[in-house]
Amino acid sequence: MATPQARGVIYIHSAPRALCPHLEWAVGRALGRAVNFDWIDQPVLAGSRRTEFYWEGPVGTGASLTTAIRGWEHLRFEVTEDPSARSDGGRWLHTPGLGIHYAQTDAAGNVVIGEDRLRYAIEVAAGDAFELQRELHIALGASWDEELEPFRHASDDAPVVWLHKVG
Repeated sequence: MATPQARGVIYIHSAPRALCPHLEWAVGRALGRAVNFDWIDQPVLAGSRRTEFYWEGPVGTGASLTTAIRGWEHLRFEVTEDPSARSDGGRWLHTPGLGIHYAQTDAAGNVVIGEDRLRYAIEVAAGDAFELQRELHIALGASWDEELEPFRHASDDAPVVWLHKVG
């Protein structure tokens, strides 16, 4: 039986220039082949670069890519893995101050919050609506989205996937 395949995108929103070749090497190693990114300047943060790269690989490659590039200071990125007939999708967000946030995604790209996480939020909130809102904010990765949004919108010429708040 063939290994289930997945695809997705890696968005590096801001990386110091000196880090760019190291990121290409790390992503290439995770994918098992050399890659070359088309870097452009990131106008939101002087001296940094941005890129996006579409990938294909075995299911779980999104997690492998995230592992390969995590831990570098001053790096902001997102990795997506589209859902398939045999696996859930995923979205990994990283900022220097917040670290990594992972969320399962559905076929439309929506974040899926599992039953256990919802039960935890309700339990922790203990009837406090503000605490419940805070817990759901965390589960959705809202702080990561808020920090990354200016970097997503940084260039009219960059092919960026727009992620919008609903409601």
